Amino acid sequence: MSGEAGATTDGGLWIGQLDGAERSALVGTFAGWMLDGLDVMIYSFVLPSLIALWQMSKGEAGLLGTSALLLSSLGGWIAGVAADRFGRVRVLQLTIVWFAVFTFLSGFAQNFEQLLVLRGLQGLGFGGEWAVGSVLIGEAIRPRFRGRAVGTVQSGWAIGWGIAAACYTVFFAVMPQHIAWRAMFWVGLIPAGLAVYVRRHVKEPELHVKTMAAPRKSVLEIFSVGMLRTTLLASLVALGAQGGYYAINTWLPLYLNARGLSVTHTGMYLMVVIGGSFAGYLVSAHLADKLGRRVTLVLFAVGAFVTVFFYTAFPIGDRATLLLGFPLGFFPSGSFSPMGAFFTELFPTSVRGSGQGFSYNLGRGVGAVFPTLVGYFSVRMKLGHAIALFAICAYLLMIVGVLLLPETREAELR
Repeated sequence: MSGEAGATTDGGLWIGQLDGAERSALVGTFAGWMLDGLDVMIYSFVLPSLIALWQMSKGEAGLLGTSALLLSSLGGWIAGVAADRFGRVRVLQLTIVWFAVFTFLSGFAQNFEQLLVLRGLQGLGFGGEWAVGSVLIGEAIRPRFRGRAVGTVQSGWAIGWGIAAACYTVFFAVMPQHIAWRAMFWVGLIPAGLAVYVRRHVKEPELHVKTMAAPRKSVLEIFSVGMLRTTLLASLVALGAQGGYYAINTWLPLYLNARGLSVTHTGMYLMVVIGGSFAGYLVSAHLADKLGRRVTLVLFAVGAFVTVFFYTAFPIGDRATLLLGFPLGFFPSGSFSPMGAFFTELFPTSVRGSGQGFSYNLGRGVGAVFPTLVGYFSVRMKLGHAIALFAICAYLLMIVGVLLLPETREAELR
């Protein structure tokens, strides 16, 4: 990790003050998370087509979303453990290639069962990509820029989501539905080329190189008496943020579709949400360094709570739906920006990949159940009300977890 000795003055943009190793790590992890967002969010766009073509129930549709998220929680912990043992950069390359290949193969699925298996295997890769990439950028960046850097990496997700939305709008306009959904998945092979950049330009953080020379600690140390409370509370924060996010965004295209919007109008509405998402990531990233991790996380969780309630549970018109799309993207996405830096600072270097990977992905694994629950509950109540119910519960859990953890802003990594 670059130390404070290498810092320049506070004048100018913070990105311009990064050294070469820090910038390479930022570019590599930003691109990785952007393309991860592209591959993961493709499913939400093809969901209405799959329901129509394969006559799937909403419960089955939710299960397809949940399968990838559940296995991503396992993949994240495995990748975190591997990153502690074999290095951040090497494992990051593997996870990028893995999720790209299985996204591509999903485009050849012939039925629900095949897609269920392929989505699950894809999940192993994208769960690992966040776990390793977040640790790598957290260790590579000096403390006073860490929140902004990790949050900026998170904003890459919104750009990947935007690319998926653009592909959806174009593909479904020029191709028949039964081909367009497959083409969406085929685009997911693009991230595989990023592994070449990572191999050539991104270096192993110095802090981790030094730690690997010391005696290794058991991955089970994160469950020791001294660390168990931190591990569980960090998992609760991750559960809340991800449960709320997936409850909303897995079903958002279908929710807008049910309002009678065409493909073109759905794409336009979603671009407003995505614009808010990108802004939320960046604003939250800066606030995490200015106000602290805890204050920023609570602020955005409360904002998400309120926005989701009005967006999905109230009978609002199309214009209000369009305008509220911006905060609907802004607050749920901004809830993630401080999380990577926060988790990096909560765990010591020797088990940081294991601790961060386990906590984030346990939260993801439990939060993965939320899309399925929304699908099943929407049989008994309106889809919007089911989304609101589970998203609001998720953000309340997130707030509780944050308030029980210590502030870590500008902490020197151990």
